[in-house]
Amino acid sequence: MRVTDLNATLPPAGLPGLDPSLSRLVDVPGAAADAGATRTWHVLDTGTALSERGIEPVGTIVAVHGNPTWSYLWRALVNTSLERAETGRTAWRVVAVDQLEMGFSERSSLRRTLAQRIADLEALVGELGIRGRIVTIGHDWGGPVSLGWAVENRDRLAAVIALNTAVHHPDGAPLPFALRVATARGMLAAGTTGTTAFLDTTLALADLDPAVRSAFRAPYATVARRRGIGGFVADIPATAADESTPALRRMSAGLRELEVPALFLRGPKDPVFGEGHLDDLTERLPHADVHRFEGAGHLIAEERPYADVVLDWLEEKGVATDAATPGSTDATAADLDATPPAIATGHLWDALDARRDDDDTAVIDMTTTRDGAPLRVSWRQLSTRVDEIAAGLDAFGVRAGDRVSLLVQPGPTLTAALYACLRIGAVVVVADRGLGIRGLSRAVRGAVPDVVIGELAGLAAARALGWPGRRISATALPLATSRALGVEASLSDLARAGRGHTLPPVPAAEADAAVLFTSGSTGPAKGVVYTHAQLTALRDTLAAHFGVTADTGLVTGFAPFALLGPALGTRSATPDMDVSAPRTLTAEAVAAAVRASDARIVFLSPAAVANVVATSDALGDDDRAALERVETFLSTGAPVSIDLLRRAQELMPNAVAHTPYGMTECLLVADVTLPEIEEAAGDRGVCVGRPLGTGQVRISAIDADGRATGEPTTEAGVTGEIVISAPHLKRGYFRLYLTDREARRGLADRWHRTGDVGHLDAEGRLWVEGRLPHVITTAEGPVTPVGIEQDAETVDTVSRAAAVGVGPVGRQVVVAVVEAGARRPGLASPELTDAVRAATAQPLAAVLVAPTLPTDIRHNSKIDRSRLAAWAERLLAGEKPTAP
Repeated sequence: MRVTDLNATLPPAGLPGLDPSLSRLVDVPGAAADAGATRTWHVLDTGTALSERGIEPVGTIVAVHGNPTWSYLWRALVNTSLERAETGRTAWRVVAVDQLEMGFSERSSLRRTLAQRIADLEALVGELGIRGRIVTIGHDWGGPVSLGWAVENRDRLAAVIALNTAVHHPDGAPLPFALRVATARGMLAAGTTGTTAFLDTTLALADLDPAVRSAFRAPYATVARRRGIGGFVADIPATAADESTPALRRMSAGLRELEVPALFLRGPKDPVFGEGHLDDLTERLPHADVHRFEGAGHLIAEERPYADVVLDWLEEKGVATDAATPGSTDATAADLDATPPAIATGHLWDALDARRDDDDTAVIDMTTTRDGAPLRVSWRQLSTRVDEIAAGLDAFGVRAGDRVSLLVQPGPTLTAALYACLRIGAVVVVADRGLGIRGLSRAVRGAVPDVVIGELAGLAAARALGWPGRRISATALPLATSRALGVEASLSDLARAGRGHTLPPVPAAEADAAVLFTSGSTGPAKGVVYTHAQLTALRDTLAAHFGVTADTGLVTGFAPFALLGPALGTRSATPDMDVSAPRTLTAEAVAAAVRASDARIVFLSPAAVANVVATSDALGDDDRAALERVETFLSTGAPVSIDLLRRAQELMPNAVAHTPYGMTECLLVADVTLPEIEEAAGDRGVCVGRPLGTGQVRISAIDADGRATGEPTTEAGVTGEIVISAPHLKRGYFRLYLTDREARRGLADRWHRTGDVGHLDAEGRLWVEGRLPHVITTAEGPVTPVGIEQDAETVDTVSRAAAVGVGPVGRQVVVAVVEAGARRPGLASPELTDAVRAATAQPLAAVLVAPTLPTDIRHNSKIDRSRLAAWAERLLAGEKPTAP
């Protein structure tokens, strides 16, 4: 059926996912400039369906589409809300509208501005006789319309939700490229109305089923029926003089006064509405929950299961009852210590302030020499530089809460810049090159920094990849280079400008301090948010547990801790290495850093340790003598084998070897020494010891499908997801509401699901057995991978192993993939297969060999089991062997 009539009509039958019984036409008195007319709307409305089922809704969700879609966009929300109501869940009436001139609503000759569309929506809501609470949800230009109604009807408003939209356009700023093309002279009418170009381009932004694409096109078959598309584009308020600009400004200003719950869902791959638009929305509604669906784009409602997200969120926020219901059960919450950890006192820069008149060495830069010796920066110099840069940043316009991305290698420059940002309350964004250029770009763009401080390579990447933020160079650059990269000042310029100026007030303990990105080894890197109090608690935990004093000295080749020396009040040195590539660290470089700093603590990542051991033959007598003075050796970031620890300790014979367990979300959770590991030998997995300080650990048992469903417990021998709490646990994830919710599922406040699996032994020690997504669900029950891998690695020819599951959930078989000197990937030899099978009690369906097992970029040591599982399944299905 080809719809050509300009009157309102019902959609044709057979559109996928659309229940015709929910479609209705509504005659509505015209409003504002349309007063005196009667307009007929098409809406999808679940009200009658609920009434027929005897279900009373708690309120109404009014859903407003954008351009050039129609109410069909909201079919998942319509259908899901009904399904949930029928099963006894909270019942919401959903009214998804076709705006006038759009979808299957009436066409008219009136030019509809933003103010007119808000008035139109108000008239429809009134005509429908909607009683009780109203939640608005909008997408694209349906966002300003729905939010405009919300601002003008606060007394009836229960919550607001928006998908990929914008509510403000800065004066003088260009429109997004896609809209500039659509609104260009000579293109507007032809692209939006005369042809289906605008419609086609929009629908091409998602991978739609052909039938779904046809359904979206159904209301727009003729030029006359597409006039609303062109009218919407023509009404975009791009300048102060545009007719809809006052309405947009009125609405966007009014958002600051909304106190109802708010949810923003975003697809980052959107050529129309960028991260800056989301940043603007969250600045206006700072209490809003935000989730960025990585990989999704403009038509997020077609790409992600948003409907359950929306309805779950409404339940969690208690929108229907005025009582929020966090995602925990009373029984589980009661099982945990619900008392929040004490807030740490002081500030991360206290030691800098205390030693500001001290000429002893604070930081040693092993990559820079002066007169043949490593560069040394005193406490006096560092403290002064931090104050000067802090004051300079303040003069530059950086304010508390602004995000500053630091693209600088560890050393004195990065240390000074980081502490300067923290001192004025700016939020530092740390995403290192170990993420790879794509991962780094995704992280930086997703964090929407207000300022980027970078070295030449980082600034060049920022320019080439279009990263947001004003530019500051770490070092002075030639004028032509600065102009080409958009650099406004150098850190030296800021220091000169800040010299002698008063610093702004210190930030509050609960204010955000940093966004640290995860390694990306288990999916796209996530931004982890820490407050000042949580970073201070981390400092205090580290200092207390390892006995750090002013005379201790610290050498760190592990990026997350490379900046903590000044906070701990002890001198620190980073070895001559690429911190983003741990395998570049050599034994000589560690010895040189220890000798230069007289350090008693050495902190390295597992991949760095492996290369230090591998290059130890190059050590001279002076190097070995320096390493003999080390008292504490730490390696964290991934499991470390006992053999590797023993070999590392041979290089530092007087040091106690520790392998702390932690993650970006809580950098220190537990700790164990080499003697304790040897004493505890016998359990499956990697022993990581007992919680540090006041931290706590529980285990949530896994079920037959590998899901963590058990109530958190300290009972020995229970295998499940590791659940933790500590004063230095992160505040949350940056704009990842769903990830936050899952990490808190079933838990009391200030607890976190780690995604790791393991168990506690009878002595209260924690054993890590792998990652939750890597649990193998066999017909006999769930199997964790690490114990099997440890067994396989006892075979003489096997250097590393990974245990993965192949097959459907609940009936997977276990496959071992090993590094054993093979030059080509494929099935292991019969002899190697027999040896690996004999080494473990777990039945193995197959043993495969690979020249190298794939690992994460940052640590160079976390095996990518998910990738290996997919590779093993392809190989065992008969595909030609390729490198995993």
